[in-house]
Amino acid sequence: MKLYEELKWRGLIKDEAGEDLEEKLNNGGLTFYWGTDPSADSLHVGHLSSLLVAKRLQLGGHHPIILVGGATGLIGDPRPIAERSMQTKEDINRNYVALNKQISDIFGYDMVNNYDWSKDINFIDFLRDYGKYFSVNYMLSKDIISRRLETGITYTEFSYMIMQALDFLWLYDHKNCLMQICGSDQWGNVTAGLDLIRKKRGKEAYCFSMPLVTDSMGNKVGKTEGNAVWIDKDKTSSYELYQYFINMEDEMVIPYLKVYTFLSPEEIMEIEKRHKENPHLREAGKTLAKEIVILLHGEEEYQKALKISEALFSGKVKDLSKDEIKDGFKGVPSFKTSSETNIIDMLVDAGICSSKREAREFIGAGSITINEEKITSEDFIINEDIAIEKEILIVRKGKKKYYIGTLN
Repeated sequence: MKLYEELKWRGLIKDEAGEDLEEKLNNGGLTFYWGTDPSADSLHVGHLSSLLVAKRLQLGGHHPIILVGGATGLIGDPRPIAERSMQTKEDINRNYVALNKQISDIFGYDMVNNYDWSKDINFIDFLRDYGKYFSVNYMLSKDIISRRLETGITYTEFSYMIMQALDFLWLYDHKNCLMQICGSDQWGNVTAGLDLIRKKRGKEAYCFSMPLVTDSMGNKVGKTEGNAVWIDKDKTSSYELYQYFINMEDEMVIPYLKVYTFLSPEEIMEIEKRHKENPHLREAGKTLAKEIVILLHGEEEYQKALKISEALFSGKVKDLSKDEIKDGFKGVPSFKTSSETNIIDMLVDAGICSSKREAREFIGAGSITINEEKITSEDFIINEDIAIEKEILIVRKGKKKYYIGTLN
């Protein structure tokens, strides 16, 4: 497959603009950009699909520029329902530094900050040099604006489209940037940039949008939907990242392999065939999780995530270190207790059981384990010998309810 055909096969082109875009993409040599605002100190997997498209274009002979919007981040693009909370300049700058490092470390792309060319434009020049090229009717016709008309939109948000168009024009003039790529929700802003270049320079540029990555319920994968999976391993551990993708619903695995991996179409089609023949082996999900963890966090982190997963699945939690346990059980209810504490008292004090009577019933039924050792005596005393690294207690009540204890 040529580049354009492969991008279409992977489901990575939704809208497109510009004459002979297919030929331009296949021939290579375009400088293009993708942008994001520094609204957080890490990107998430919703952003990752766009960064990987940039990498695919780079491998196809094009030159990527990544814009982290220190200026537009101070404004905030219009959300579908309500205005974004405005962040301080200090927060935006701190997030910019973090994203700059993150993107550079993983992908090595050239980075630019639109604050550099926006900060010195005064209000009168903004209206004269850029605002006069946008009719209100034109802006209202854009979906990104029209969807907010019933609930209301501020002039600040309304101006965001012009600021993004200004970015495209500046990169066109100073970096010979001829194309922008974007998520489909930014299509109105991107085509505004095409129009500004055409009106001010009399030249044509190009752009295409990528479908937004969604989960099986059709929800956008991103932090604004409350389901963010962060690229930063200190915010989403390698184990959590691995679990997120290995547990992906069957109908999402193959589309995600196309979007999130550099496996060839032939390799993906072969995996899909084997997956349909033996879905219980979960080969597709395991491959997806492996490829993404290695891409973002490296081989060593993948092996760590795999070790945690296999230990938890087989019940061999004693094979894990204290730090691995904390990764594997992040979000599990936790408690602190003292050595030489009676098991009944610990279960009640930690809130694992509601009463001493309930604690005795669970112990009598063989339904309490500590570090996968079944507790059968009501007189059992908690001590360092049963704790992992003399500190950690993994308490299981019944088949699936876990708690993490720490010895003081």
